Amino acid sequence: MPYSLEGKLVVGISSRALFDLDEADQVFRSQGLAAYREFQRAHEQDVLAPGTAMPLIRGLLAIDDPQTPERDRLVEVILLSRNDADSALRLFNSIEAHGLAITRGALTSGRDPWPYLGALQCSLFLSANPDDVFHARAEGLPAALVLPRPAETDESDVSEVRIAFDGDAVLFDEASELVFQAEGLQAFQDNELMRDDEPLSPGPFASFLLALKRIQDRFPEGESPIRTALVTARGAPTHTRVIKTLRNWGVRMDETFFLGGIEKAPVLAALKPHIFFDDQLRHLRDAQRHVPSAHVVPEREQLTFFAEEQVAAASEPQPLVVLPPTRGAAAAPMAGDVAPEPAEQPLAEAEGTGLLTRG
Repeated sequence: MPYSLEGKLVVGISSRALFDLDEADQVFRSQGLAAYREFQRAHEQDVLAPGTAMPLIRGLLAIDDPQTPERDRLVEVILLSRNDADSALRLFNSIEAHGLAITRGALTSGRDPWPYLGALQCSLFLSANPDDVFHARAEGLPAALVLPRPAETDESDVSEVRIAFDGDAVLFDEASELVFQAEGLQAFQDNELMRDDEPLSPGPFASFLLALKRIQDRFPEGESPIRTALVTARGAPTHTRVIKTLRNWGVRMDETFFLGGIEKAPVLAALKPHIFFDDQLRHLRDAQRHVPSAHVVPEREQLTFFAEEQVAAASEPQPLVVLPPTRGAAAAPMAGDVAPEPAEQPLAEAEGTGLLTRG
């Protein structure tokens, strides 16, 4: 009988999110694909150092007892990589050396891995490649771009998995955030007070939060191995709508911080989440020095990305495919070319957008 992913928390993870592949990437960039493959073969027994997402993945996999039959496990992690099977042997050797129960992978030999996320029923996708993150988001999947890991991370802390989220544009949609940006704090507060009985619409990571809740619900209260936290710049009086929204969703956050403009980084340093998701780079720049962090690119920047891709496609003699900005969106679809096969690059900041990229 086929192995079923139904009902499991499935995390798709790229090789560069899971491991530090900077040295191998430098070989690829300076010497080409053949040299890269030879480098990986020559270092097959050299264990790769952990990447940004390693603490989260290790913690999630620790939820299941090693003796639990595979069919009854709550968490499945699947490696997605542009490596071919030959050069990916080092990845699987490193997975084994780190004691990670990852047995499945999709290796695409340079092609995009994101089209397989839906088929693999992924509840979350973490990558160091912005193109893959953007396209996954366009398919309606929770996806985030991992930032460089902090200098010190406790890899052995798996007694519980702590996952921290920003609110607006992450758990909730960005409508309220746009009011704040366009009209200022007073207009934002007035809007939230006027709508405090109206639940906020789900944001890009609402489905992932609900997937975590399904695991939490399997354990007695106070005994769940997953601990969630909301760390938001909101404060009173705009807290009411957030609380009522989570109540409407049937979600109880384990820890909630209404910081009202206080810096998030010191709170996160004390919380020590295995990963923190935020859409605002001004928060992430400080946070990433203390905790593993990932950028949830705002939808407005998603739309910019696809618009730019459409312009680029116009000059390329390639067939176009329709890439809607969000699943089920009523807006007219945008066309974007079949993406080239971009290599993952060192972290850079795209001019004018404030967007962290590796491409």
